Amino acid sequence: MSGRRCSHYGARVIRKFQAAAVAAMTAGALGAPPGEGPLLPDLRQAPVGCPGGTDRNPRLCTHWDVCMVADAAAPNGDCVASGPVGAVRLRFTTSADNVGDGPLLIYAKRDSVDQPTMTARQAFQSAQDRSIPDSYDSAQHPIPAKVYYEPAPAHTHWHLLDFEHFLLRSPDGRTLVTDRKTGFCLGDRYETRDSRSLPHRPRTTSPKGEPLPDSALAPEGRLTLFLQQHRCRHHEPRALDVVEGISVGYGDDYDYRVDYQWLDLTDVPSGVYDVVNLVNADRSFVEKRYDNNASSIAISVRWPGGGDRPEVITEPPRVKLLRSCPDSERCADS
Repeated sequence: MSGRRCSHYGARVIRKFQAAAVAAMTAGALGAPPGEGPLLPDLRQAPVGCPGGTDRNPRLCTHWDVCMVADAAAPNGDCVASGPVGAVRLRFTTSADNVGDGPLLIYAKRDSVDQPTMTARQAFQSAQDRSIPDSYDSAQHPIPAKVYYEPAPAHTHWHLLDFEHFLLRSPDGRTLVTDRKTGFCLGDRYETRDSRSLPHRPRTTSPKGEPLPDSALAPEGRLTLFLQQHRCRHHEPRALDVVEGISVGYGDDYDYRVDYQWLDLTDVPSGVYDVVNLVNADRSFVEKRYDNNASSIAISVRWPGGGDRPEVITEPPRVKLLRSCPDSERCADS
């Protein structure tokens, strides 16, 4: 996964353009009068190292570890206790919630199997009649992210690129390590910790907990049932289209033992650092707000001897969780 770099001026221009685009959409660009625009999602980066939907103190989350692997090129190598060691990885679970007013819904398609990737569009639920676009052609917002088929045995389905990014930063803001995550298969994998309080959460059961018949489901309820079960065209490399997304009150999580759910600590010297998770970092997905798209933890890394990594690694550095900072890109200096 390649990173994006732009000047501070360019980033400001992009943010202003995107803010104007959101305002235009919600004020009538989709055919709705001002104040009655589409129901927008709100992506919230969940606490780093916590399982999806947890309501416990994130400082107590334990879904992370330090893993030495023999093969530095392996996306998910077995952890080893002794050498030879090819790499040392900080592995962590990451999750993204949708706590907005409408689903995050992505349609992707390609014209033929000869095209290696699909183009993608974001669709919005109507605030007026609650209808949801049902195809790529009716989705309203083109996005730059591509969708590709990942053939690795642990995946074999279609992945949306550039949904989340991970990085390791020094307290002064320098990025030392970036992720190698290749993509995401988005779905309703868990309920958020505050799902019951979200007014637009889809209803799929009666007050007694019984499944509602299809005739009684609202469009968002039918979408949720689909997103709870789908696997992004699993074992379908010749598919021409795919649907991904996250309903209101649900989230998508990736366990720390999944391929590329790590940052490489092999060449990181002893010190204090931020582990930062960012969802929708380039703001290409339209949301109702963006100030909750980051989460971070502060960690202490200490190699034997307290300095740079030894020339020959025989044991991992000691990594200690100092604090967790949900909704913030900075933690080590807080």
